[in-house]
Amino acid sequence: MRPEIDTHDTDILILGTGGAGLFAALHAQKAAPEGTKITIAVKGLIGKCGCTRMVQGGYNVALGGGDTVERHFMDTIRGGKWLPDQDMAWRLCETAVTRIQELENEIGCFFDRNPDGSLHQKAFAGQTADRTVHKGDLTGIEIISRLMEQVLARPVEKLQEHRAIGLIPTRDGRALAGVLMIDMRTGRFRFVRAKTVLMATGGGPTMYKYHTPSGDKTMDGLAMALRAGLPLRDMEMVQFHPTGLLAGDHTRMTGTVLEEGLRGAGGHLLNGAGHRFMFDYDPKGERATRDVVSRCIYDEMRRGNTSPNGGVYISMGHLGPEFVAEKFKGMVKRCADCGFDLAGGRVEVVPTAHYFMGGVVVDVDTRTALEGLYVAGEDAGGAHGSNRLGGNGVANSTVYGGIAGDVMGADIRSMPGLRDPDPDVLEAEIARACRPFGKTIGAVHPLRHKLQETMWDNAGVMRTADKLTKAMGQVADIGAELMETGVASDSLAFNLTWHDWLNMASLCDVSKVIAQAALARENSRGAHYREDFPEEGDLETSYFTVARQEGDSVAVTREPVKFTIVRPGGTILPEGEPETLVAAQ
Repeated sequence: MRPEIDTHDTDILILGTGGAGLFAALHAQKAAPEGTKITIAVKGLIGKCGCTRMVQGGYNVALGGGDTVERHFMDTIRGGKWLPDQDMAWRLCETAVTRIQELENEIGCFFDRNPDGSLHQKAFAGQTADRTVHKGDLTGIEIISRLMEQVLARPVEKLQEHRAIGLIPTRDGRALAGVLMIDMRTGRFRFVRAKTVLMATGGGPTMYKYHTPSGDKTMDGLAMALRAGLPLRDMEMVQFHPTGLLAGDHTRMTGTVLEEGLRGAGGHLLNGAGHRFMFDYDPKGERATRDVVSRCIYDEMRRGNTSPNGGVYISMGHLGPEFVAEKFKGMVKRCADCGFDLAGGRVEVVPTAHYFMGGVVVDVDTRTALEGLYVAGEDAGGAHGSNRLGGNGVANSTVYGGIAGDVMGADIRSMPGLRDPDPDVLEAEIARACRPFGKTIGAVHPLRHKLQETMWDNAGVMRTADKLTKAMGQVADIGAELMETGVASDSLAFNLTWHDWLNMASLCDVSKVIAQAALARENSRGAHYREDFPEEGDLETSYFTVARQEGDSVAVTREPVKFTIVRPGGTILPEGEPETLVAAQ
């Protein structure tokens, strides 16, 4: 069966309704000419899906009290092991100050405050100041709920339960004509033409056995960008949050984050014997960066020093059960639902795939190499380098989502009109999505479990050339098996097995690139750790990887990091940059 196809026109199309997408919609409405049609499309429901809603910890912003934008910037560069795009990192740190004020004063967010009325900022690992603004441990729900209210009150077209499956260029390949989607409610294809498109579909490394995002987050945006020939950077950089809840294989709660604030507040990590092991590895103990803590936990697991479910423990009881219950209400309840007492006892945890630092190559205005396509949030690479600081993620989404809305609203003023699509690419994307309808019906979920085991074992926290090569071969075999796995087509409306198949196709495409980029990086930086190349390499000659689809294969090359603001061992101060950066280093 081949679904029918509808056509739809708009001026500004936004894919995704997390922090980046919703902020982009609000800013685009202000920046665009009167009468501009703005459309947001989301795989699920507005405000009910995506990763921003799941943010627990908070929002990094330098608000004084000894903290500065320069200090925040230097923490970001050091945390990213000198691989971030420095212009993007600077703009993130600088604009976060404006954006947090906008969140409070215009969007209507309520964050926790000190007795004197100032915003409370808590400690997060890898940072030299307490700069994380929060709403208890449910910050994401506060931000996304208020953003949702603002967007729903405005004349923005909403395409809910619309899945984007292909970026369709013009015939000459120089610009984007629109996006092919599936209306999940009917099963029909819908091709949406737009002058500008923002890809803010989020990351979601759910190809790993332990992961924090919901299962519908499957790297669709990066898979589409790869097929469109766009360059993707830092694809080996998968962030594992060190403390994912480990409640056993019987529950989907396993992998759910227990946020950084627990360790920032003084939580202890204990191995199976009850030994506080972090100081055996790093002098910062539990407040080391996420990549370091994840590797230390993983090493304890390999040594067999584990809790009953195979992880380690986090212990908060020494801080006082009443204090923990008050400060971390959401997590205390979540743990209680799984049979753990976070406030007074021990909770089993494991490193869990949490965030993707890699993404589409963009400039500081979110533009890509394809005219008309913009990328913001977790789909965009560059701002974090090899390791994202906790609290920089939601800041990145809202900062660059707003920038994308401003830029798209301004850019369409000089665009003559809608573009016609390349019919061959459109037909190829339709055929690709329909592939499982012509095959013998099989089971998709066992393949997903097989992929998750493969990526965890061979392309996860600790890597070697042999394991990565093995991962590439196994992912290819899983992908080939998927291509021969059929799906029933008697009803296409909410055909969830079809969407499971499409999810797996995206995960296989991106998993292959993760392993290939990891094999190409022969040193250890941040989230990428090669046991056969444990040294970080020369910082002055730092490079980032760039992956591109070339026919049926992917080519990975290296490009040098441009130290546009500060360099290892010295500083570069472009005209207009503050002199305090020297002291901040």
